[in-house]
Amino acid sequence: MSKHNRSFMKKRNHRLMASLLKENLRYFLGAAILGIFSVFLGFFTPAVLAEVLDNYLQGLPSRLPAFLNNWTEGLGGREFMRQNLWIPGLALVLISVLSGFFNFLKGRWTATGAENSARRLRNDLYSHLQELPFSYHSKAATGDLVQRCTSDVDTVRRFLSMQLLSIVDAVMMVGIALALLIPISIKITMISLIIMPVLFLFAWQFFKLIIKAFRTADEAEGKLTTVLQENLTGVRVVRAFGQAQREIEKYEAANRENRDKFMKLTWLDAIYWSSGDLMGMVQSLLTLLVSLMEARAGNISIGDVVVFTSYISMLIWPVRNLGRILSQGGRTMVSLERIDEILRQKEEKDIDGAITPNLNGDIVFDKVSFQYDEGGEVLKDLSFTIKAGQTVAFLGATGSGKSTIALLLQRLYPVTRGTITISGEDIATVKRKHLRARVGLVLQEPFLYSKTIYDNLRMAAPDKTKEQIELAAQDAQAKDFIEESEKGWQTMVGERGVTLSGGQKQRAAIARTLLKDNDVLIFDDSLSAVDTQTDARIREALRRRSRDITTIIISHRILTLSQADKIFVLEDGKITDQGSHEELIARPGLYQRINQIQSGLEDEFVAQATTPEAL
Repeated sequence: MSKHNRSFMKKRNHRLMASLLKENLRYFLGAAILGIFSVFLGFFTPAVLAEVLDNYLQGLPSRLPAFLNNWTEGLGGREFMRQNLWIPGLALVLISVLSGFFNFLKGRWTATGAENSARRLRNDLYSHLQELPFSYHSKAATGDLVQRCTSDVDTVRRFLSMQLLSIVDAVMMVGIALALLIPISIKITMISLIIMPVLFLFAWQFFKLIIKAFRTADEAEGKLTTVLQENLTGVRVVRAFGQAQREIEKYEAANRENRDKFMKLTWLDAIYWSSGDLMGMVQSLLTLLVSLMEARAGNISIGDVVVFTSYISMLIWPVRNLGRILSQGGRTMVSLERIDEILRQKEEKDIDGAITPNLNGDIVFDKVSFQYDEGGEVLKDLSFTIKAGQTVAFLGATGSGKSTIALLLQRLYPVTRGTITISGEDIATVKRKHLRARVGLVLQEPFLYSKTIYDNLRMAAPDKTKEQIELAAQDAQAKDFIEESEKGWQTMVGERGVTLSGGQKQRAAIARTLLKDNDVLIFDDSLSAVDTQTDARIREALRRRSRDITTIIISHRILTLSQADKIFVLEDGKITDQGSHEELIARPGLYQRINQIQSGLEDEFVAQATTPEAL
């Protein structure tokens, strides 16, 4: 990544973090104020102990503020306090209780702000992903997207919850400790600060290393999630081809890489904290020795020794904790960068003034060309017209562009050149949600959710009655197998419809699409998994049901195409022939050849079935 890009990403990360903080400012600001109070109270405990040792027990001058001295004098002065040491003891208890209460509220408010921020990030990511173009999802790794929406968001949440306000605590501790120590002995204070520059430099170097290590570890975790998601999604294919061992090895390799990357992070943490502990203990020991020597020389009191040894840890801890803050901050920067990488993707938008016209008119492709980001043109100057209410079909070899036509009609991809109009309106000017609501598409591999069959069907049109849903299922030849299932309409289909056969899934998907108020129906090889008799019954039901609906059938099966009003033959992205079934089988061409092959196979099957051996 170039220096300019790194600077750009940092600015975007800072803006994203600032927006999260701004939305929950009252929680974080309130927690910061409570943290300041808690830090102040933390300095009172050593001060009270020093007052007991120096003033009450040794008769040295008091170090308490004037208002507290006046209060103790009113009670009876030093002698009274010496006889009632339970009072400073009670003060220490009250300080601890009050500090605990402040820390409790601080933790609660910080957690609330962090959880709100995480919820907002998850919602933003999810809603943004819904608006991204189909081309983005066709390339993105699902497992990596899941990891960014979960693990990366959780990294940000942990930083906001545990590390963000530690910065405020650290600054306050260092400032107050220096303000209290310098008046007692500037010499000991300076000696106590010897190790600080080394700790600062060490923490900064650790920060730079942790960013690089966490980025590679986070990417490795994304790869691991992708491997797991692909395996669980395609478990039937894995079992069918006996590839379980290969998938195990693949997962183990990804898991090993993930472990190695995170082990490097663990080693970095271990090196930093062990080295920081060593330097901190050396510094504390040095401060203690110097303080004792100064006390022996009579330059400071025993109470001052207690104050110095207590406060020096309040100086060292924030600097040592700086490494943890920087570590989590670095991880958070990487996670924000990965989250923002999704949020930066341009959403699929309608043009200004997009319209919602009737889409029950003619469909016209006018010199349409299309190519994906990589590779040559799939469609080349394609022109044809589909009359309103017609049933048309497309036949072509794999890669000829049949499915691309379906995707272009739903505007899942924009055309490279040319125009597509429905009812005389360029679909580029139509609101995409309106277009997709009126143009129904049934794919060869339909997606069913892990819900009941009834819920899967009604999700297309929640306002439809049960009678309407049953009628759609009957037309799709799905009602019988649904009612014969173990729990009928309430049968769970499993994730991605795993408990249904290919033909059952296709029929359920057809029924779901029929429930929509479609002007155009597209069947993209969505009858390939049903037998010929069921295929014929579905097509007959569609003819009765959709006399006013333009129907487009894409298939390799001649029997499925044969009843269409017009059939287009696609070869290499161009229409090479068109006509009715009778016209196309009567003249040489791809359609005639495929018909002869499929008819020959059917005749051969019938002949084999009627031989004496078969009988």
